[in-house]
Formats: sequence, C-alpha cells, structure tokens
Amino acid sequence: MTQVSSNSDSASLHTSLPVQSVDVLIVGAGISGIGAAIRLKKEGVSNFVVLEKSDSLGGTWRDNTYPGCACDVPSALYSFSFAQKADWSRVFAGQEEILEYVNDTASQFSVMPFIRFGEPTEDAYWDDAQSVWVVRTAKNIWYARMIISCAGYLHEPIIPDFPGLKEFPGEAFHSSHWRHDLDLTGKRVAVIGTGASAIQFVPEIQPLVSDLKVYQRTPQWILPKPDSSMPSLPQRFLGLPFAKQSLRKAIYASFETFGIGFRRPSLLKHVERIARGHLRWAVRDAELRDKLTPDYTLGCKRMLLSNNYYPAIAQRNVELFDSGVMEIRGNTVIGQDGSERDVDVIIFGTGFKVSDQPISHLVRGIDGRSMADIWQGSPEAYRGSSVTGFPNMFMVLGPNLAIGHNSAFIVIEAQLNYAMGAVRAMKALELERIDVKRSAQAHYNEKVQRDLQKTVWNTGGCSSYYIDVNGKNSIGFPWSTLTMQRLLAKFDIENYHIVPTGKCFGAPQADEMTQAEPAFEVKAMEKEYA
Repeated sequence: MTQVSSNSDSASLHTSLPVQSVDVLIVGAGISGIGAAIRLKKEGVSNFVVLEKSDSLGGTWRDNTYPGCACDVPSALYSFSFAQKADWSRVFAGQEEILEYVNDTASQFSVMPFIRFGEPTEDAYWDDAQSVWVVRTAKNIWYARMIISCAGYLHEPIIPDFPGLKEFPGEAFHSSHWRHDLDLTGKRVAVIGTGASAIQFVPEIQPLVSDLKVYQRTPQWILPKPDSSMPSLPQRFLGLPFAKQSLRKAIYASFETFGIGFRRPSLLKHVERIARGHLRWAVRDAELRDKLTPDYTLGCKRMLLSNNYYPAIAQRNVELFDSGVMEIRGNTVIGQDGSERDVDVIIFGTGFKVSDQPISHLVRGIDGRSMADIWQGSPEAYRGSSVTGFPNMFMVLGPNLAIGHNSAFIVIEAQLNYAMGAVRAMKALELERIDVKRSAQAHYNEKVQRDLQKTVWNTGGCSSYYIDVNGKNSIGFPWSTLTMQRLLAKFDIENYHIVPTGKCFGAPQADEMTQAEPAFEVKAMEKEYA
C-alpha cells in the first residue's frame, strides 16, 4: 500500500486528508467483503483494503440482533464452500453463531489486517484521464485500480413516514436497530410490519408485553421450520470431510429442486397446501385465520419458516390488524380501518431498501453520473456484476441475482469467481481498464426480463420488494443457480471494452496523480460512451 504524507503536493489537493493507493478497494466487511478479501489473497493480490463503515465486521449479521434472529437456510449450506463448519449447534443457526462463524473465517484466512473499520465510503468517482477510482472517506482519499462493492442491500432500513410519528412520545425503533436497553416487560407494544424479522421477534416479545398490536398490510406464507439442536454425535460425524460435503450437496439439490416452482408457479400450489395445513393446525379461530391467509401465490413474496409465529399471534394479549397504519396521534396508533390503540413502544418490522442500493448514490462513472442517476429506480447490471460506464468495478449481490430458494453463499461465491476472473485477466494481459459493453449489458437484461415474466414474482399477484418503483423486477434471477454458476464461472472478456496499456495492478501512485483536486462534485465529461 502506498501512503503519501498529507503535506506533499499531490496529497494536499485542497484537503487535509491523507492520500493512499491500492490495487483493489473492497466496500463492506460483511460476508461478501470477507469472501472477496480471501479470494484476492488466493489470487496473489495483497495490496488491497476493505472499507467498513462500522467498528466490527459481519454486515447484516452484525446489525440485526433482535430477539429470535436466525437464518432460514440450513446451517450446513450457510457457509463458504472452502470454509465449511461442522459443529453448528442447530439445524438453522442463530445470529450470534453466524456472526461468530464470519469472524472466525476472517481470522482463519488472515484478512483482519486489511479491514479499515469506521471508514464508510462517502463518495467515489472514476478518473478517466488516469484510469483510477478516487474514493473519499472521512479519513482518507483512496486511489484504486479496481473496486469490488460488497455493500449489500439489507442494511438501509425502511421506516414509514407516518403523520405524527416524530411526535410519538414513546420509544420507536426498527428491528435492525434493536433497543436492548429497553425493557419491554409489561409494555403496550405495536409491531408495524410482518416480514421476515417480525416473524422471528414477535414470538420472543409476546410473553413479555402486556398488550401486543400487530399491524399487517399483507399476510405471509409461512411453512413449518424443521429446526432442532445438533447433538454432539451428529456433529462429530459431520466433522468427516465426506459427510459434511455430502450433506451440503444433498441440501443444495433439494433446495434447487424446490426452486423449480419459482419458475413454474403452478407447482407451488402443492407447497401451499402444506402452508395452509400449518396455519389451520396452529390457529383455531376462523376469523383470525382468514386475516393470516394470503391471497397470492406462495413464493411471490419471500417465503418464511416458523413454528411459533402463529401460536404467538393467537395468544390473548395479541391483536392483529390487517389494514395497516394511517397515522400516529400522540400515544395512539390509528389504523387504516379507523381503529385506535394506545401504545408505549413502536417496533418497525418493515424491511430494507432492497432495490435502491445505497452504494449506487455514492459512485459516479465515466460521464460523471451516479449509478442511481442512471438507473432511475430500476437497477441493471451485466450478469448482476458490472455496469457499463463504471470501469474496473464489480458488485456482489447486484441487480437481478436474488434467488429466494437457496443460500446467499451460492450467489456470493459465483460472483466472486467472476470478479476474480477479471482480476486474472487484468494481471495476465496488463489491462488498465475493462468496461462491459453497453450492447452486452442490454442483451443480457432483455433475456433476464423476458424470462422473469413467467416467474412467481411477476405472476404471483402480490406486491413485493422484487418489483421496483417503475414496476420492473430488478431483483429476481430467472434461472437456476446451476445456470448462475455457469454464467459466472468464466470471465467473458470478449464482452468488455479493454485498454491494455500495461499499468494494471501495481497500485496507482498517489504522488503520480496529476489532478489538481479530487472532483467530489459532479463534473460531467460530456462524453458519449458506446
């Protein structure tokens, strides 16, 4: 890593920030960022940093600490293929154990020294004259040949702007910012939203509170969760390499078979019967059961697993409203149905800004526009990984890669394979710049949108985060993960514009940068990039 003292001519740049340079800059130290760091080391790239906004790693598993937080993918599949864990304590691991796994993996592969904690990305732009990314944080100006964005999409919470919310005299918070210092015992609590988080924390807080008001806009399909603790004998058996790998493959295959239903929604009617039976068994009250019964095809919204949500909702101290919230008036929550209920605490289980990826507002490409300005609410990328006009930049968990039926680690590792293919190509061919062709990106996304038209997300009759503000499905992946892995297995350089000038890796030297001042204001280059 090159560091230039802040009193040098180039580092002054009308700023007091130190100027540093790296080959690769990774944004985010969640699961994706840790995986990217491990893979870069394997490729022989050691001059890189991971910028992390928080003071610890873990991403969504660091942030979400609400009661009952756990994974809805079996533990055996929720890990890197190159760092599998045999001694999970449960079939479906909880938040603390998953976070411990991520920390252990980062330590095992010695990536901790590469992480810059407490250093969020504030702005980034492509310097076209010198073919580098210039990234500003509160602590440094970074020059980087390549950016790998691992910022994720489950960390910007959605908090509805209800009239009167700001004047609410009690405590109000989102589930991802859980108030562990707040004792809910004996409190009157309103839960707004019934997504994946609420399904998990509602059963945990229900026995504590005096009254629980749950505001549901849309009921969820909930399947039984085949969860249990893992005794020591099965753990020892799974410690054998063949057993661990065989179990992983078996679970993957079963989930992938189930995923066929997302592309052929009629098949999901059979699974709906299981979900309906689960609801009938847990909720005896016919009126309440009607409120909890979805009117859309299973899979249209994220499928949920729980054994205790329905029993919790059926308790006497719980009241379910199926019309949403209209406003907050003092301590009173006013429902869309005109109901009025006094509460002491409001907890939002309203999810995250999935399609509006926060990193897109911070990164500006060749023509000076941000990704968000170009996307206009409908994210689009080539193979979910690169965006034309943003050279030498790759994303993990990018647009149209959500699968809904298998482990996120499958997607992450497939995309890291693709990004590492680009790294190898840049090193071998001494490329200064690679930028996906506009025609390749357009052709790929035409196929994606065409085949999404038949999926449950587009035809299932629900309103979900898969459909963006423009009515386009910019989240879902229309094919199997086997197809995804084939698409991302090899870096297809023929679909990229390349500039082979020999600079490549061997980080840009900050004292060689000729720019008088980092352009952290939009300065459009008025240049057509075909």
